[in-house]
Amino acid sequence: MIKAFPKFPLILLIVLTVSCGPDESMAPGNKVLVSDDLFLSRSAGELRTYISAGPVDIDASKLIYDVDMYKVTYHTNYKGETVTASGLVILPNTTDPIGMVSFQHGTITADDEAPTNLALSNTQAVLYAGMASLGFIGVVPDFIGFGSSADVMHPYYVESLTASSITDNFRAARELAINKGVTFNSRLFLAGYSQGGYATMATHKSIEENGLDGFNLIASFPAAGGYDVKAMQEYFFGLDTYSNPYYMAYVAQAYKTTFDFEQPLNEFFQEPYASRIPSLFDGTLSSGDINVQLTTSVAGLIQPELILNIDTDTKYGYLKDAFIENSLVDWVPTITMFMYHGDADVTVPFENSVITYNKLINNGASPEVVKLIAIAGGTHSTGVVPYVEDFIPKMLSLK
Repeated sequence: MIKAFPKFPLILLIVLTVSCGPDESMAPGNKVLVSDDLFLSRSAGELRTYISAGPVDIDASKLIYDVDMYKVTYHTNYKGETVTASGLVILPNTTDPIGMVSFQHGTITADDEAPTNLALSNTQAVLYAGMASLGFIGVVPDFIGFGSSADVMHPYYVESLTASSITDNFRAARELAINKGVTFNSRLFLAGYSQGGYATMATHKSIEENGLDGFNLIASFPAAGGYDVKAMQEYFFGLDTYSNPYYMAYVAQAYKTTFDFEQPLNEFFQEPYASRIPSLFDGTLSSGDINVQLTTSVAGLIQPELILNIDTDTKYGYLKDAFIENSLVDWVPTITMFMYHGDADVTVPFENSVITYNKLINNGASPEVVKLIAIAGGTHSTGVVPYVEDFIPKMLSLK
């Protein structure tokens, strides 16, 4: 068990100045990388100062490399077509061979929240830069549906598209590193919180099942994700009220769009909410903006017939199957995976990680490979800081 801090958010540092300038990279050897734009540089000394001043208890002396942060675009697949996705790649200034860490962000709905669209004064940039200053190529995907691919619906909690777009970001990062003279030693680490936890586990699963040439996954650190999507649906349907109804609407709209469901949303949701939902996920509204357009009453939001009969009526079979097929419980991890979750989390319930962990162990995974770490007293928001404080030293020990 690790100690939870009750009030500290993830955004802990202060960006004071930035340096930016275009640097389009179209080297002949590129296969997925389309462009890169250097927009932020930081010295190791600056990063040590910023992080030491924040409430996260990590050893700032481990930040030893100056870094350059790039916005990149790269090719990936979306529903059988090639699209141009985007993300951040942060390169340390070193000639030593180094590994790579990809950090998957939590749920966003507004495009201006995407990592590549954050204001230059936003402090998340320093947090991401700090990971690279530890001696890693840092990767932070926007995810399909944000940044340069904002014209398509984000495939929220869709396993295959989540994993493939992230692994293509790795390939783009490796190409950029080659172009800039940074040597990647093939060692890969994955981390992420909330939806980022799901994305991290989906990517880990994809790499184990399909391989990834030139990358050697060492460990992943998924946190607070709704890995068992079917169990999440059952959790939601069993509640009287839920303070973030946009999650349910988000999954429904994403699945309808991604899997081309012919059924109208009013088969899932009551009016006036069913008619509102498609326009709520156009990339202009925050989660709070969307929540106020819905209702926190589960019985008032979801069609009662769906709540009662999703598991027994064949008319809902397509939806039930989609939840099951995108749940990350049908595999046997063989590469180290540390699962973190606050044991007081009711947004994405701690029990979902327990269910997922137990299913993976029952599938044949070793408890020495898959480890569930409970963050004592951690809620969905307060669990972030102790997670960061714990996974970074573990990652460094495996570097």
